[in-house]
Amino acid sequence: MEKRILGNGGLEVSALGLGCMGLTFGYGPAADEKDAISLIRRAYELGITFFDTAEAYSQGGNETLLGKAVAPFRDQIVIATKFGFLDGDASKGVYSRPERIRQVAENSLRYLNTDYIDLFYQHRVDPNVPMEDVAGTIQDLIKEGKIRHWGLSEAGVESISKAHAVQPLAALQSEYSLFFREPEKEIIPLLEELGIGFVPFSPLGKGFLTGAIDENTRFDASDFRNVVPRFSPENRKANQVLVNVVRQIAEKNNATPAQISLAWLLAQKPWIAPIPGTTKMNRLEENVGGAEVNLSENELAIIREAVSVIDVQGERYPADLQKRVGR
Repeated sequence: MEKRILGNGGLEVSALGLGCMGLTFGYGPAADEKDAISLIRRAYELGITFFDTAEAYSQGGNETLLGKAVAPFRDQIVIATKFGFLDGDASKGVYSRPERIRQVAENSLRYLNTDYIDLFYQHRVDPNVPMEDVAGTIQDLIKEGKIRHWGLSEAGVESISKAHAVQPLAALQSEYSLFFREPEKEIIPLLEELGIGFVPFSPLGKGFLTGAIDENTRFDASDFRNVVPRFSPENRKANQVLVNVVRQIAEKNNATPAQISLAWLLAQKPWIAPIPGTTKMNRLEENVGGAEVNLSENELAIIREAVSVIDVQGERYPADLQKRVGR
């Protein structure tokens, strides 16, 4: 698989990464550990060298799983994990005091069974802790060899600029897809100006862009999409118009809607590395195929024109979680 560079510090990753959250958290019951380890190892066999986890995904459970899976090839891959919530629990709110950042780093090293973290993100900006203090703590951890690069997640332009001025950022991780194009307004131009990579999560619109979800789809009771306004039955029905556009392009390319959605993202900038997640082996292999689809300028123009007139219905977070993003 093609490799890409995130930031000016030379962090090299596969063009597509694997988001590991859903293996233990957020999308219904956790996957069987044996199956999850097989999936992660298959991703590596297919050329994926970029794996994303976080303290908040099962309070260390997701990191432990990933650490077990990648142990045979740890030095051949990039592991990204995150700090930033009280007790590692997103429901308790943000918390990035310097001593807590250090504690999370030590915990993550232990859970991942590794000597270093390749990429350490602040999961959400903490308005009660100056960004200069966060960046300074990270700078110390880099000097100590515990982490190699750092980034922010779902941050706004002011926080990105402040953080980068103290300790250069390798990457910003935020939602970006044909289903959510807000970063194109301010975020992507700033990242380009500063030389910061972009790691889109939910590049398939939390599964919506696969074409497998419609207004009749029922999610598991523990699936967080149940509380996402964009996934209400009426909004899912209204937003099918976007999937139909992607499906038309897919049919002409002998590809799937998911593959076209990922190919579109990869075509936006050479420093974008999406991290689709899945618990299914066939979906993993399908997603990897998206990195091999090359959309023509004409096809990209058709997609751009089509989506420009589609008004996606529904917010991507419930109101309380929406307050945490873009700070």
